[in-house]
Amino acid sequence: MAMNDSINILNSAYLAVEYIDSFLPDNPLQQPFKNAWNYMLDNYTKFQIATWGSLIVHEVSYFLLCVPGFVFQFIPYMQKYKIQQDKPETWEKQWKCFKTLLFNHFFIQLPLICGTYYFTEYFNIPYEWEEMPRWYILVAQCFGCAVIEDAWHYFLHRLLHHKRIYKYIHKVHHEFVSPFGMQAEYAHPLETLILGTGFFIGIVVFCNHVILLWAWVICRLMETIDVHSGYDVPLNPLHLVPFYAGARFHDFHHMNFIGNYASTFTWWDRIFGTDSQFIAYKEKEKKQQLITKK
Repeated sequence: MAMNDSINILNSAYLAVEYIDSFLPDNPLQQPFKNAWNYMLDNYTKFQIATWGSLIVHEVSYFLLCVPGFVFQFIPYMQKYKIQQDKPETWEKQWKCFKTLLFNHFFIQLPLICGTYYFTEYFNIPYEWEEMPRWYILVAQCFGCAVIEDAWHYFLHRLLHHKRIYKYIHKVHHEFVSPFGMQAEYAHPLETLILGTGFFIGIVVFCNHVILLWAWVICRLMETIDVHSGYDVPLNPLHLVPFYAGARFHDFHHMNFIGNYASTFTWWDRIFGTDSQFIAYKEKEKKQQLITKK
């Protein structure tokens, strides 16, 4: 009975969104995107699209999303939004991070990306424009992927902090006490594989078109680069996402090496009480701000 009620609620929600979508104006970018997509299908094989297309989407998205945080360090006005103002970025750290990223991207992640084509073939995942899900379905699927990845990340990340394991794997990611955006994927190769597994679980569950692979890559990179940015910028659109953790939440984890283990949302840390030190820290910060104003 409960299952039927849930299905009815989801169907009603879908119909409501579909009804609202029918009143929205046509997206002026849809036709150019359709033309580009069909051009890609006509001129490249599925293997090239799944492999090299996915690599390009990942690399371009990653480094473009890192640009704002990188530029902020040169803008004095933005320094008031930097969370750990006493720990500025250095060229030495950023260069070290960049070299490690290139190794991880091309020697760890690229071999995994090479399996994308075989995944889409095995599960008969379509590439055609006509099979592409509507934008609201894609948004819902990406949110579902984020929920699954967040659960995986919380428990495995917390395990990697165990005193018997931490120094061998996760310590690499914590070399930078004050994180910056490019450091989001700076990690031990084993950590890349362990925590990266959570990324693929949602794909297995929800994927009904190759576009979801790329949409979820962009969403996940947007989130992880934001929480590692080191800047708590106001009017951040990601803060509109329910229960979104944000940069200040994850920055505290890098400062203290404990608590706030989830990647995207706050509920797992709230359920298990691993955000208690962060909550106490925020309350202390608020009191200090009130004293300063007086």
